[in-house]
Amino acid sequence: MLGAGRRVWQLAAGLLIGAAIGLLGGIYLDQIYPADVPALGYSQPAKGKLDQQTLDRALRVLQTNYYDPRFDYAKLSQGTIKGLVQGLNDPFSYYLDPTEYQRQLNTYAGRYVGIGIEVGYQAEYPTVITVFVDSPADKAGLKAGDVLLKADGHDLHNINSDQATLLIRGPAGSPVVLTVRRNGQVQDFKVTRGNVVIPSVRSTKLEDGMLYIRIYSFGESTGSDFDRLLKAGLAGSGGVVVDLRDDGGGFIDAAQNVVSQFVASGEAFELRDRNGNVERHDVNGDHPAAATPVVVLVNSNTASAAEIVSGSLSVRRKAPLVGTVTYGKGSVQQDFPLPDGSDLHITIKRWYLPDGTSVDRVGLHPTDEVPLPAPDQMYDVARPGAGHAADSQLNAALSLLEHSAAVVPSRAAG
Repeated sequence: MLGAGRRVWQLAAGLLIGAAIGLLGGIYLDQIYPADVPALGYSQPAKGKLDQQTLDRALRVLQTNYYDPRFDYAKLSQGTIKGLVQGLNDPFSYYLDPTEYQRQLNTYAGRYVGIGIEVGYQAEYPTVITVFVDSPADKAGLKAGDVLLKADGHDLHNINSDQATLLIRGPAGSPVVLTVRRNGQVQDFKVTRGNVVIPSVRSTKLEDGMLYIRIYSFGESTGSDFDRLLKAGLAGSGGVVVDLRDDGGGFIDAAQNVVSQFVASGEAFELRDRNGNVERHDVNGDHPAAATPVVVLVNSNTASAAEIVSGSLSVRRKAPLVGTVTYGKGSVQQDFPLPDGSDLHITIKRWYLPDGTSVDRVGLHPTDEVPLPAPDQMYDVARPGAGHAADSQLNAALSLLEHSAAVVPSRAAG
């Protein structure tokens, strides 16, 4: 019996020693191969909570095992925040480091260091939609319709227009090499960056006294600039063409000001937050063109604040839309500056037209759907001498004004 007891004790001791060795081995393997062996004591995070335990462990693994221990913790922090925002799967929410955020603030004010183009999207690559007169891009030979494939070797596939713009911009005097596809041919353009001032609004008088106003973007000064040019050109005008083609939007307050020029009362648009709270934005100020015929030009790059103006004027039966189906961006973003000078640019609300409809992901169907065969056929108010004979959409809008056609509202595309 004693011999049997001793054997049992020896067996139990062996099992305990084996378990201890296995435990130590597991800890050692976990340190060397953290992806292969789960951490001891891990518990799943509560539903709806960030997995802070895994984040902390990932940082410890880097600190303990990464070959070069000279970490740039500012970059690690920025990369972590960028990853959090990317996890939202929202193309309109993103993180900007301090340099990128300052560039964006300059853009809001209509000034920046860059090459002088605006980009939209076509076939999963950013496409040049506007080349500003006398800009570095203009001098280098870039044209509307050029598809941007690379910027200094960085592939631009499937990045949004804001991210593409940030890659293209840089210090004044520095070059950027753009790989471009034009008419099926791929070629490189070397462009030297410089100071660029972008007018948000331009206007001119066309034949028969029609006033043409182009809004490039809705920036800080757009409301006051539009008000000034509209009032200066209304005298003797038989009607107004508001060109919102290739206008990617901007500040919603500026959109409210533009709508208010043409509508005397009522709602311009409304906002709804994630809790369902509704915030009405009514027209304001004076309304110098409330009795003036107006037509709005739109295309697939007309988005956000530009869709607020075109959609609001349309559903209020104030203006027909001419062109092609708009982009369909019905969300509102806000900047949240962070302590290190960086910024979270995230979606906070959705906007709706006065009739309660949303254009998000569907866009607006124009009253008169008129294609434009090539981007370079679009009338350029900065080069009025070239005329607008090739601009089928502008010519259709002028025809509507001349014949005082009945205004028919647009509808959300389906």
